[in-house]
Amino acid sequence: MSWSFVRGRARAVAGACAAVLLVVMSGPAGAASSAVGSPAAAPESRRVFTADGLADLPALRPVMDCADVRGLDLDGVTDAPVTITSATVVATGASAPYCEVKGTVAPANTVVMRLPVDGWTQRYVQTGCGGLCGTASINYGQASTCPVVRDGTVASATTDMGHQGLNDGSWALGNPQAQIDFAYRGVHVTAQVTKAVITRFYGQRPAYSYFTGCSDGGREALMEAQRYPDDFDGIAAGAPANNMVVQNTFHHAWNVLTNKDENGDYILLADRLPLIHRAVLDACDALDGLTDGLLDDPRRCDFDPRTLVCAVGQDPSTCLTAAQAAVVKRLHDGATDAKGRRLELAVSHEWGSELEWTLFVPRAQGQTVASENFVTSFARYLARTIAPDPDFQLSDLEFTAESFWRTVQSSSYLAALDPDLSAFRHSGGKLLLWHGWNDQHISPQGTLAYYDALRDTMGGAAVDRFAELYMFPGVAHCGGGDGPNTFDVLTPVMAWAESATKPGRIVAAGSTGGTTTRTRPVYPYPQVARYDGTGSTDDASNFVATRPPHRPGAHDYDWLGERLYSSDYQTWCRVVDGKLECRPTHTWLTARRS
Repeated sequence: MSWSFVRGRARAVAGACAAVLLVVMSGPAGAASSAVGSPAAAPESRRVFTADGLADLPALRPVMDCADVRGLDLDGVTDAPVTITSATVVATGASAPYCEVKGTVAPANTVVMRLPVDGWTQRYVQTGCGGLCGTASINYGQASTCPVVRDGTVASATTDMGHQGLNDGSWALGNPQAQIDFAYRGVHVTAQVTKAVITRFYGQRPAYSYFTGCSDGGREALMEAQRYPDDFDGIAAGAPANNMVVQNTFHHAWNVLTNKDENGDYILLADRLPLIHRAVLDACDALDGLTDGLLDDPRRCDFDPRTLVCAVGQDPSTCLTAAQAAVVKRLHDGATDAKGRRLELAVSHEWGSELEWTLFVPRAQGQTVASENFVTSFARYLARTIAPDPDFQLSDLEFTAESFWRTVQSSSYLAALDPDLSAFRHSGGKLLLWHGWNDQHISPQGTLAYYDALRDTMGGAAVDRFAELYMFPGVAHCGGGDGPNTFDVLTPVMAWAESATKPGRIVAAGSTGGTTTRTRPVYPYPQVARYDGTGSTDDASNFVATRPPHRPGAHDYDWLGERLYSSDYQTWCRVVDGKLECRPTHTWLTARRS
């Protein structure tokens, strides 16, 4: 792979989407709309949109048989050979029949595509994957209720990001190319190849291309926006693990180690979590005007766990020991070194999320919690760029500034923290960021910090033209939790790209036994939903948007790695003599190695 390629940003959509938007925004189509393979444009008065703001695009049928996709010549589509291994029609269990295409982008990026055979509405949706990936399975997540996804009229694809199987990171040992593919290349080459197959299969390239993903899929989404700004017209990035290295080392290690005594026993066990959660709600639930089991902005909650410390003679089942209360405080506040310097953003776990803490607070002594597995799987094989350590144990991680800077060197290619998305904005791209306030895996503070960095870097007015953030009360990691936790993040992005309809409220639904029991609107940050005083508080129609007053300290992003939210930490990597070589070799980040 040449350095010129990895620095390049290939334009995949080739102007088709820009032409369509020009029709909507500026009247009759210009010359760009007549490009071969582009959807036919029409004067503004003749454009038709659905009630959701989506372009009413004609449905197309394939111009070739599904089985013939195996014979396509895809040489030159991307930077490596492409092999199509199978192409078969799937009808059973599908909302609409589709041609399932499987293949590989060399050396080992598995790609899975679904191409509708009865009516393709000219859209492409690529989905991300979570954890350390390793499987190619199309998962729409919180986009599954998007109408054109639900009815099966979109073409879609995903990738395993260059490795198969194990989620323990061992795939990276001795395989630097797999590290590059996981970092950023795998998603990009999948977009290139799938669009090429779509164009051959239907005789027309996609009118619009979208990406949706959560967790590592959210990191993949932001990596696309900053490194390959022309791949997608719209991106929905949920709970992004974009600060991956810090997340999978200091954050999760702190979750475990700060809860152990000098004998290695856990101090706080999960049977205490409901007690803590109840106390938090008693203290803070009504701050937003409703006592409904949800904190619409946990930052307003100034809960002190010491209020739960047992008084003399108190029933111990109703209170905490002083040591347990101190653990609760440290889990909320996040990792620090011995001098009190923050090794992650302040507020690692928001108040109100306590019932989700079983991710790292065990039910019994001797249990290995998920947070420990996250750290060991990542730190052994991925955290250090050229120094894998298969024997790494959690206790080996030092909570010092020196250890921090040595560890985060791999952020230069694994993190997606660049707050300058000017190229994505200039390409016409739209970005919807979202996060659940009760996320137990990834702190919502990381997404808030990234969004504020966007605004600080690009200017608030510029960001408002292409990006919005939604914070979902009571929602855990990518879904679940106590709040209304089912919603559609993709349709608003599509409408923004296709009809310039800026997203407004997103209605989230909660259900019990398959029956919807509560709906609640979520408005673009920093707005919050407020009950209007009439009707049921479980009905979204009875809420209005309110912009709360600025809260001092709400944007407290003072931590050791604050500068990682910048444009000059990144590198592009290739394999040289079997090793990972990344350029530029000298950045402010490499200068902080020791």
